[in-house]
Amino acid sequence: MARAYYSTMFREPAPEIWKIIRDFNNYPVWVNGAGESRIEDGKSGDAVGAIRQVLYQGRCIRQRLLALSDVERSQTYEFCSEPSLPVTSFQATLRVTSVIDGDRAFVEWWADFDCEPARHDELAGTLRGWFARWLESLRTAMGTGTGHEAVTNPKLVPPSA
Repeated sequence: MARAYYSTMFREPAPEIWKIIRDFNNYPVWVNGAGESRIEDGKSGDAVGAIRQVLYQGRCIRQRLLALSDVERSQTYEFCSEPSLPVTSFQATLRVTSVIDGDRAFVEWWADFDCEPARHDELAGTLRGWFARWLESLRTAMGTGTGHEAVTNPKLVPPSA
């Protein structure tokens, strides 16, 4: 199993960031390139098991919310349609943690997945780049520009849940 990991600091407090990303159907609000999004079967955007259909760069993507925690400010999801990359067993988690010093937030996004062993580094790098770009678009959506401290060391991994 391979892991892609990216983290960054935000100037805003964690609760402010969590308000935006908590709703699984909010992708178009903060992910640049995401178009129309809807939750299937009339479920809410915070219902575990909800499936979102989102148009991203002209492609319809379906993802299922596997877990949502307001205590940990995290959400975990998987693909229920073919992923954009040649991966299987894909699960991603996005987590927002309070940083008391300066009332800021530490945001992490990681994905565990299977792929051909020879492609682990390549695909992890691609996902890491996407996570960085999408979190930068969140920063832009919040109106804070690019002022941040990125932690991009690929050797860093989040603690086990």
